[in-house]
Amino acid sequence: MKRPTPEIQFLSPEWPAPSQIKAMITCREGGFSQDPYHSLNLGDHVGDDPKCVLANRELLNQYLPNEALWLTQVHGTKVSTPSFRLNEADAIVTNQSNEVLAIMTADCLPILFANDAGDVIGAAHAGWRGLCNGVIESTVKEMQVLAGTNSAKDILAWLGPAIGPQAFEVGLDVLDAFRDSGVPFPADSFVEIPNNPGKYLANLYALARSRLKSIGLQRIYGGDYCTVKQAEKFFSYRRDGVTGRFASLIWIK
Repeated sequence: MKRPTPEIQFLSPEWPAPSQIKAMITCREGGFSQDPYHSLNLGDHVGDDPKCVLANRELLNQYLPNEALWLTQVHGTKVSTPSFRLNEADAIVTNQSNEVLAIMTADCLPILFANDAGDVIGAAHAGWRGLCNGVIESTVKEMQVLAGTNSAKDILAWLGPAIGPQAFEVGLDVLDAFRDSGVPFPADSFVEIPNNPGKYLANLYALARSRLKSIGLQRIYGGDYCTVKQAEKFFSYRRDGVTGRFASLIWIK
């Protein structure tokens, strides 16, 4: 296979993380996969040619200090930690330099975390189920364990590209799940769709911000993309059905 043209395209989080914290979000261009996975698909579970996925990951490795720690994500709340590395988890934390944490998404919300000291980081996969069941709280708790603190005020978060509030149509079951969770959320996180009873537009970004604030995080950034509408940049399961996955990556240099 020839090296793709153009080269890999990345986004960088806009947040005041310490200088040793490095992070990037891959876009969909610059890889080896063919339609409908065009072209930098990093997901090995979506039906793409395994050789293409491996080539894409090897290409990505050229930009990283080590191979990323990939997870099998299941919309749960388990967190992989340095002392207990899990394959099947929806969040991962570390205090080790050059360990690259990776979250794959195609509409769900990737969240990156770092503390002020720059020695503990985390990444979480937050679709609506994960958000509702506490993946954010679980991730922050494990970061606190690594940092030796009970306070979340020194942790900052960045909300990566996800399905936007004008594109995420859900049913009453999703609204009821958040109501039953016992954790308050902004009323405008769910907007009823006119002339479509029982259907709502849900705001993943607003739901995540409220969860983060409820456990003490005060500095929350990002949340201004839409994977469905920005087809040139992002894979979207809601938009395309059969599609690839992009990655949100973070490490301590």
